[in-house]
Amino acid sequence: MKFRANLVNPEERTIIPSEIEVEGPVIKAIRRINEPCQTYILPGFVDAHVHIESSLMVPSQFARLAVRHGTVAVVSDPHEIANVLGLEGVRFMLEDARRVPFKFCFGAPSCVPATPFETSGARLGPAEVEELLKLPEIGFLSEVMNFPGVLAGDEELLAKIALAQKYGKPVDGHAPGLRGEALTHYIEAGISTDHEASSYEEAREKIEKGMKILIREGSAARNFETLSPLISEYPESLMFCTDDSHPDDLLRGHINSLVARAVKEGHDLFEVLKVACLNPVRHYGLKVGTLKEGEPADFIEVRDLTDFEVVRTVINGQVVFEKGEVRMAPPPCPIPNRFEARPKNLQDFEFVSDFREIRVIEALDGELFTRETSFRTRSRIFEADPEHDILKIAIINRYQEAPPAVAFVKGFGLKKGAIASSVAHDSHNLVAVGVSDELIAKAVNLVIENRGGLAAVSEEAEMVLPLPVAGLMSPEEAFEVARKYEEIDRFSKEVLGSRLTAPFMTLSFMALPVIPELKLTDRGLFDVRTFRFVEVLR
Repeated sequence: MKFRANLVNPEERTIIPSEIEVEGPVIKAIRRINEPCQTYILPGFVDAHVHIESSLMVPSQFARLAVRHGTVAVVSDPHEIANVLGLEGVRFMLEDARRVPFKFCFGAPSCVPATPFETSGARLGPAEVEELLKLPEIGFLSEVMNFPGVLAGDEELLAKIALAQKYGKPVDGHAPGLRGEALTHYIEAGISTDHEASSYEEAREKIEKGMKILIREGSAARNFETLSPLISEYPESLMFCTDDSHPDDLLRGHINSLVARAVKEGHDLFEVLKVACLNPVRHYGLKVGTLKEGEPADFIEVRDLTDFEVVRTVINGQVVFEKGEVRMAPPPCPIPNRFEARPKNLQDFEFVSDFREIRVIEALDGELFTRETSFRTRSRIFEADPEHDILKIAIINRYQEAPPAVAFVKGFGLKKGAIASSVAHDSHNLVAVGVSDELIAKAVNLVIENRGGLAAVSEEAEMVLPLPVAGLMSPEEAFEVARKYEEIDRFSKEVLGSRLTAPFMTLSFMALPVIPELKLTDRGLFDVRTFRFVEVLR
């Protein structure tokens, strides 16, 4: 099989009309030709950090959307499903990934559970982590989110890092806002990357101390605009990632969108392609070809070098996408799950305020960080105050029957109704936000009835997207999942009134007690700054 196009070589900084001869899964020869070419061939894009579960699709279906945009490989942390199902969940991801010719590099989750401040479905200790690190599909130790544990010398956490070093596999970091001496100690423990830098100064310090920085642009956290100036300054130390991306965003684009934005901003084409294509391959030792003879035939063909519209995607010599058609059709997958929550009634969400001041979580659009604010209640039994954008938020333990944890949140902007989800990082209990106890119960019970999913309800209508695979993913065809997600997302904005760019993605991070300032777990309101529970009433 032969392909003719202008070959873009980021390492040699050349664009040369070429013929690429592919034999089986490898590139047999690359020959310069004298004929003019209309299209361009370049190395395939790599997402350097993604939680596939956040796409709401199983790996084989995720791949069907990714190849449309020229992505040939992803570095994926399966800690979402690991928090629900443990080793069984990670094995499910590996097995489903084998159903397609896409290239997955999975990590061994380092922090399951993420913290002791919430209820999760599983625990991975050093023995389980070592079992995973021995597998060829496991290429790294996943993000070490418990950076206070690293700094405090937590023996179990340091043992997991030592195991990754024993097997020669890199260790991913997760250290939002960490600077100065504490950052130095964190890096010295063996951490090599960070995707949580949200300011230019923070990212630059981390790079200068030896870290690789992943510029993230996902559905909830968007840091490209802030961090993109680094591309011209530290191209060897950067990678692109999406981290958490919902299916509607994956329909529109993936790493190709970041490449196009960077080039349009004026960054050097070849340096941008190093960031998008080569740096992840080198850092993680991926078995992904970089357009050299004898290497795997992994490359993409694009119409131009401005919009990067993909004409063709080739993986291991197989054309997996061409002229708008995805050429991968995975068979049906099994449906593992763990879901013990029972239906709730409105009394389960009752909150007695006694006309007092309450702590309020303020959600920020496009950020995983929250702020703490306050509000004085106007009734003894307080539900919400939509006029002032003060809504009730609840977390329901999905692994065992227990009373919901109840608090209040600002920033969602719902004028009516409620939304609920069984995707709640990182332990994935149920999370719901709404204007009344009755509607919160209605949305929560829709999720429980489907043993996982996204729900949005009003007084007059209800919508649900079932996620029966671990309460995180749908086994349905990728484009059908994306269509259903677009519908429920639109309903939450146009009918219920949410102002957020991605209401369900933002909702999913309201329970994550490793990112400041204030979060809610199934055990109560948690102040991440002090790592302690606090009362809702001041």
